[in-house]
Amino acid sequence: MKFAVIVFPGSNCDVDMYHAVKDELGEEVEYVWHSADNLDEYDAVLLPGGFSYGDYLRCGAIAHYSNVMAAVKKAAEAGKPVLGVCNGFQILVESGLLPGALIRNQNLKFMCRPVELRVENNNTMFTSQYEAGEIITIPIAHGEGNYYCDEETLKKLQANNQIVFTYASNPNGSLVDIAGIVNEKGNVLGMMPHPERAVDELLGGADGLKMFRSILKHWRETYVVTA
Repeated sequence: MKFAVIVFPGSNCDVDMYHAVKDELGEEVEYVWHSADNLDEYDAVLLPGGFSYGDYLRCGAIAHYSNVMAAVKKAAEAGKPVLGVCNGFQILVESGLLPGALIRNQNLKFMCRPVELRVENNNTMFTSQYEAGEIITIPIAHGEGNYYCDEETLKKLQANNQIVFTYASNPNGSLVDIAGIVNEKGNVLGMMPHPERAVDELLGGADGLKMFRSILKHWRETYVVTA
């Protein structure tokens, strides 16, 4: 399986993503600069955290207009796994691939610490290796991670089981404790916590590795033919 890690000016978690895939998952991965216009050779697309374009205007707002985003949308439409973490989640929201908005943390402070998440939906290509209701520990590092959407959108998210992760103890004020959501098709996941920073016990925990293993498992079951 071949992963693309999209790199924007200001990305700072691209190396973490690369490490998670290459060294922990053992799969092929390449950095892809934001000026690229084709992602057809990749099986999955990862949008890392950081401060794309310095977070000017709004987090992710300028990155949405990067050349590569048309290719990201094409990959999503083709059903490929697209994972956006932290700033990547913000970019997915700004691009319309996911609903809602990420606004300033309720306490108006940047927060960086491990938090506990509850796995609300383990029936996705990103979460099949988790148990339903499992409590996992994943780090956060954000100042604008407060998820918000209107009442109609929230009802759709709940009805379609698109809320994948919730905070066990809400750190940022997110609506109904939302930490991560998928699109209706189930192949685009956005989340504020950083699973790529929790892929080895040496990093303080490996709960995030199951997400990458879930993606790989889905790909193998879908595309790899065994005798």
